Amino acid sequence: MARREKVLRMSVELPMWRALAGYRVLTMLYAVGFFATAYDGFERPWVAVVYYCVLFVWTVATLPKVANAASCTKRFLAADLVVALTGIMLTTVADSHERIQSGGPTLPSIWTAGSVLAFAVKGGWRWAAFASTAVAVTNLVERGTPARDTVHNVVLVWVASIAIGYVVEVARASERTLARALEIEAATRERERLARDIHDSVLQVLAMVQRRGAVIGGEAAELGRMAGEQEVALRTLVSGGLVPVSRVSEDAADGAVVYAVDEPAPEPCEQDGPVDLRTLLAPFAAARVNLAEPGAPVVLPAPAARELAAAVGAALDNVRRHAGDDARAWILVEDEPDAVIVTVRDDGPGIPQGRLAQAEGEGRLGVAQSIRGRLRDLGGGAEVISTPGQGTEVELTVPREKNVQRGKAGQR
Repeated sequence: MARREKVLRMSVELPMWRALAGYRVLTMLYAVGFFATAYDGFERPWVAVVYYCVLFVWTVATLPKVANAASCTKRFLAADLVVALTGIMLTTVADSHERIQSGGPTLPSIWTAGSVLAFAVKGGWRWAAFASTAVAVTNLVERGTPARDTVHNVVLVWVASIAIGYVVEVARASERTLARALEIEAATRERERLARDIHDSVLQVLAMVQRRGAVIGGEAAELGRMAGEQEVALRTLVSGGLVPVSRVSEDAADGAVVYAVDEPAPEPCEQDGPVDLRTLLAPFAAARVNLAEPGAPVVLPAPAARELAAAVGAALDNVRRHAGDDARAWILVEDEPDAVIVTVRDDGPGIPQGRLAQAEGEGRLGVAQSIRGRLRDLGGGAEVISTPGQGTEVELTVPREKNVQRGKAGQR
């Protein structure tokens, strides 16, 4: 199967939700354990026992609610905050006034911070500021006076929750930006692949119709003119193109990551295993095209071999178009230990300096996409050496190790 890149959803703050779930359980056990050690100091311990029973059931039952952003609804957040605030206020009923004034902890103790952090992870720093402010006001009311330790704890929770909420917002924005960039890259690579295929087929036919129509004249000349207009329009389309607007993340709590997914091959009958490159290059040999190849098979993964052969075909098409039908061409195949090198040389007039850059700017993608683009996708490169009046040489290099690994991955 062929492989392509696809953008799928994945929450960037998922590890934070897991950490929050663990924090809620641990702090609930801490609050219960602290109460058990100070049981005799409470005036009405039965009030604390009832509250801790409710807190235990609530914490365990709501673990699925803090598994991800979708499960953590606004209604749950509001109820969770009410449980925390109720526990703070019940401290004045269960505990003695002296212990409260001396800095004794509230019934939920540090479990309250988990409720505030849920607001931060779900909605960012603004939601965190709202929840932490409500907790701060309730703590001050429970204590009666703004003691130093109470103010210290309130400020700590307030600052920490807002900072975490801000980090979550930045992480989400960064992930959406990365997802968009990866989507643009994937769309650009697909557009380049289509451009190569179109150049090797449709654009070549339109260019031939335009030339032949001009030679024949009459109605054929008009047909050739229309073909030329369509060629220009099609070149403009494939060289520019539009990248669709990302639809990956419709909610601020969603992010994205790029995975490689399997797709059916375009032609199921095509060979997917290693092939001998010589068999793909043999059809190019002709009266005016000389093929020099090693005596042993030049084995490459099928996708790499087909792309390399297509790049050789594109180079020969350029020879016929620009050097004329009388030009001679030579194909030399070199099988090196770490790479396969194919050189296409002709005895044409050569390429004027700066002509390739000008052609690419005009949307003529024969070298830029059909040759260099293919080799770039294979991890290799294409070097064009041309001197006016002395012909042109195109050297195509495909690294062997990288493409063998790709071939093995594609067969899994």
